[in-house]
Amino acid sequence: MNFLSQITLPATLDNLSEFIESVKSCAKKQGFSQKRISEIELSLEEVLVNIFDYAYKKNETGDVKVSYGPDDDNHFVIQIEDAGMPFDMLSLDKPDLTADVSEREIGGIGVFLVRELMDDVQYRRENAKNILTLKVRN
Repeated sequence: MNFLSQITLPATLDNLSEFIESVKSCAKKQGFSQKRISEIELSLEEVLVNIFDYAYKKNETGDVKVSYGPDDDNHFVIQIEDAGMPFDMLSLDKPDLTADVSEREIGGIGVFLVRELMDDVQYRRENAKNILTLKVRN
């Protein structure tokens, strides 16, 4: 796919707002509603913070590349790439939302939200990179 835009920055929390603002600006230009833009923002933040916190070992650094834009099926597509440790968020079990909060496993809610908010989520590992693709329709 040919993306309209992309941004590559070090995988640090300091860069979170720059990633999000860049993607949000493009989604606005594509005519997405504020509700859908908020869902894109929440999903992107969840994915990026997980990469910042877990993809690279403590003393390692790496970049994250976020490519985005419309596809031919009227979706807004966001592709997130990192060269960190392999991690397929789609392999995680859905959290038990019926359990009492004090009895729930830690983690998994953010991944659940991404899967619920986006129309399609795909993962692949290619050339030693994690590649996560999010698709959303207005």
